[in-house]
Amino acid sequence: MSGARYWAAEAWLDGRWQREVLLEVGADGHWSRITAGVPLPEGAVQLEGPVLPSLVDAHSHAFQRAFAGLAERRDSESDDFWSWRDRMYGVALRITPEQLKSIGAQLYLELLRGGYTQVCEFHYLQHREDGTAYEDELAMAWALAEAAEQVGMGLTLLPVLYAHAGFQQPALRPDQRRFATDADWIWNARSRLNAAGRPLLNAGVALHSLRAAHGDDIRRLQALVGDTDLPIHIHISEQQQEVRDCLAATGQRPMQWLCNELRPDARWQLVHATHSTPAEIEQVAASGAGIVICPGTEANLGDGLCDLPGWLKAGVPISLGSDSHVTRDWVEELRWLEYGQRLGLQRRNVASAPGARPSSAERLFEAALAGSAAPAGFSAWGLRVGARADFLVLDPQASGQLGVPVTHRLDALIFGGQGQVLRQVFVAGHCRLEQGRHAAQARVSADFDVVMQTLWGGSGE
Repeated sequence: MSGARYWAAEAWLDGRWQREVLLEVGADGHWSRITAGVPLPEGAVQLEGPVLPSLVDAHSHAFQRAFAGLAERRDSESDDFWSWRDRMYGVALRITPEQLKSIGAQLYLELLRGGYTQVCEFHYLQHREDGTAYEDELAMAWALAEAAEQVGMGLTLLPVLYAHAGFQQPALRPDQRRFATDADWIWNARSRLNAAGRPLLNAGVALHSLRAAHGDDIRRLQALVGDTDLPIHIHISEQQQEVRDCLAATGQRPMQWLCNELRPDARWQLVHATHSTPAEIEQVAASGAGIVICPGTEANLGDGLCDLPGWLKAGVPISLGSDSHVTRDWVEELRWLEYGQRLGLQRRNVASAPGARPSSAERLFEAALAGSAAPAGFSAWGLRVGARADFLVLDPQASGQLGVPVTHRLDALIFGGQGQVLRQVFVAGHCRLEQGRHAAQARVSADFDVVMQTLWGGSGE
């Protein structure tokens, strides 16, 4: 609420737990003042648990929430990203704007419950089922905006340039017909979305991938963007086959080609960046671009493990994405991120920095927090003056938290907790979730159930 004052006995502030923290919200829903060491003042709302900043979910395909859990069977000799993708297209070809709104509302409510308060929607499901334009070409985008508005989630919409089926293919496949756009379409969409003036909504741009947006497409969009300060997202180096195809077509690896040919800067977010070389990491670090890691989806699709030690050592900004939404909770994403590294490298506490930040949990959380602003197009994020007044209130009685020393609270949250751990979730100073429940939860879940029954008929086939 505007002008509200909240007081926490403990809050994660400036990279450590601090006591007696007064959090003051300005009339614009952003932090006006944050002060530690202040006894509970008269009129302040006392929060009933430790306070954490929320995180930005930097990569989402909302429609894929309707597919989560329904691609976990294998009926052929092989199953990989590409076979999953073909099955996912079958879902994409069926969803209407009305259905997308219900799917999005359920997803965004779940993301709030998972500790995210802003989501970056990598949005490429644009047209009618037959590939023709809706009367309003942004019908699907508005459906997502209305879904986020319904549950009070911040939303960064990223209309996606999607023009080709592969590096050597001039057109899209028939089952990609709903995705077709060019640079001018994307720029117009971004301009209309930002001009709408909807609360908690902003827009940037995205390129699906180097295989789906070729050099000329991207350069045209770069010319339209110019020096405009906005987020630019792209899938890159998610799959080994993509790397091989890029090498065959260009003689360079994907991130190598991107850095050499397009000169990305701090506005750019490289989604996945799973398969890298030390030289590519150096190039990305020099550019100022960030990476978006999606550990749950990357594990589910068998993508592989990123070079987390390399990215951390190079100081490249890192954020998290829930992507296909098989996971919708940043605690689980950070756990997957560290555990994947432990399994691959056969050692423990891979993300820790002995002497500087010995806690893997704290280092990963701080990295994701520091990397949250740029993907959403914000100048600030977290418990900082000028940032939007978003925050989480932990339940001190939750699984993994009870009896844990303050110094190990984040360790226990990420590596020792389970189930609902948040007592409250706030967006722009307003409480959106109380004890894990949303005021619109019953309606949202009922609408989602109807959509799922319509799409799948209870069969999952």
